[in-house]
Amino acid sequence: MSNEEQRGLSRRSILRNGAVAGAAAAVGAATGAGPASASEHYREGALRADLVLYNGRIHTMDRRDRVASVLAIQDGKIVYVGTDERAATRGFEGKPRTINLHGRTAVPGLIDCHNHIVLMGNRPGHHTPLENAYSIADVQNTLRDRARHVPAGEFITTIGGFHFNQFTEVRMPTLAELDKALPHHPVYLSIGFTGPSVTNSLGRRFLEQAAIPVTVGPDGSIAGGTETGKATLALRQTLTFESRKRGVLDAMGYAAGLGVTTHLDQGAFQATNTPADGAAHEDNYAMHLPFLSVYDEAKGIIRLRINYLHQDTDTNVATLNQRLLNAFQFFGNDMVRTGAIGEFIAASYSGGPVFLEAARRTAKAGWRIEVHSLSGSDFQTQIQAFEAVHAETSIADLRWVVAHVPKITEEYVNRLKAIGGGVNLTGWQYLAGTGAAAGPPFRMIVDNGIPAGMSSDGMQIAPMNPWIHAYYAVTGKNARGEVINAGQQITRKELLSLYTRDNQWFLGGADEDLLGSLEVGRLGDVVVLNDDYFTVPVERLKKISSVLTVVGGAVVHDTGAVR
Repeated sequence: MSNEEQRGLSRRSILRNGAVAGAAAAVGAATGAGPASASEHYREGALRADLVLYNGRIHTMDRRDRVASVLAIQDGKIVYVGTDERAATRGFEGKPRTINLHGRTAVPGLIDCHNHIVLMGNRPGHHTPLENAYSIADVQNTLRDRARHVPAGEFITTIGGFHFNQFTEVRMPTLAELDKALPHHPVYLSIGFTGPSVTNSLGRRFLEQAAIPVTVGPDGSIAGGTETGKATLALRQTLTFESRKRGVLDAMGYAAGLGVTTHLDQGAFQATNTPADGAAHEDNYAMHLPFLSVYDEAKGIIRLRINYLHQDTDTNVATLNQRLLNAFQFFGNDMVRTGAIGEFIAASYSGGPVFLEAARRTAKAGWRIEVHSLSGSDFQTQIQAFEAVHAETSIADLRWVVAHVPKITEEYVNRLKAIGGGVNLTGWQYLAGTGAAAGPPFRMIVDNGIPAGMSSDGMQIAPMNPWIHAYYAVTGKNARGEVINAGQQITRKELLSLYTRDNQWFLGGADEDLLGSLEVGRLGDVVVLNDDYFTVPVERLKKISSVLTVVGGAVVHDTGAVR
């Protein structure tokens, strides 16, 4: 499909449905979920159905922290939360679908307030997350399972979201080990933004014959940096619009299986189509189109919120200006909606005249901003710039955000809070973090009371899996079992709140009153867990997953464990 055809598709969707996303989502066959029930129907682009869940431990995560046993969803929204099955079924026009949870723990659909699921959906090959593998044998088994559903000869890939630190062997698999697992499929596994990477025999043959040949070692290893860049570029050049849509369905299905039903995507670095591009590069002006097409075809099963990343290098901030002039904030429907500017507002992300001008113009336009902090000083210059803008144009009600904040101090937390800002947190240090205070300072921030939420920052240098981030937040341990965030641990309940009701603040607009907790009038997004998150031994936190995921009352993921 040409770029012009893609642009036409997007325009048609907007015109036909009156929203950025196009039509509503339904359960796609690629997710492994069962067929949509007869009561499911779609209005105004939203996924809506009738459902009653009963005999469960349903943690509502409302302000009173109520635990219910029965929950009813009608036309996509919650109409009953309590303990009375008979009361729950009153008022339905037809007979709703009912599911006995058999005492299982259920929670609201998780909100990931800072990730890169759009990049994940645009990965080349058949992207296969390895964040839940803990040994080379686990890697081999995960790849074998994937290969059963992939035609022979097609690439199976993992680009980002894992690290060899999580494997017992503390190394990457070798060419021979990958050949043993996948003799009929080329494989490409790459760490972080720019590797290092590894491939098997079939993959080596492809990469060595690429337009820009890749140097592959006898053991399948590919050096980080330029060589990995060449390999990733060669694979990206095989992408088609249809293969991107397949990747979108895979990413959505994976997210639903984890119980993450709402994703605030933070964009990508603008691709140059050279080996300099890393895992976090894509075409910011086209990468959403496969997602919009999937929603337009009524196959989307998660809620997507889109932030716009900008990296202008001069004070004219030309691309940002065009965005502010020609886009709408919080525009769309329940399934997909535009968001804010971020996680970059300028190329110089930590401050300076371009950063300041970008912030100034965004404030005047009344938009939210999100920026990221990784060091012990960048949050200072960012918040100082926010304060300078606030002195000219109030940002008190715009909810500007500083993300990640591994080294932020309470002084600057208080300064950000004073101008109406917030912080979102992530366990990205889990994979490769070291030291005694790797951050973020979870305990200090939760105790402080500044608006705070939880995110994954997946899928480059961090896992998408929220339960791995839960493990990091409550233990302070990295993938090698070392305590690297001493004294900053929080409780499981606090962590779950950060992933649910506290993340309402980071969505804004209509979403704040629709998502994040299980209350009458809110959207019916519910996750039934494979284990009791609140009591399971701490090492099993990483293996929590969803056995049943519900979005708007429609079952979008079902392992068959609940009948």
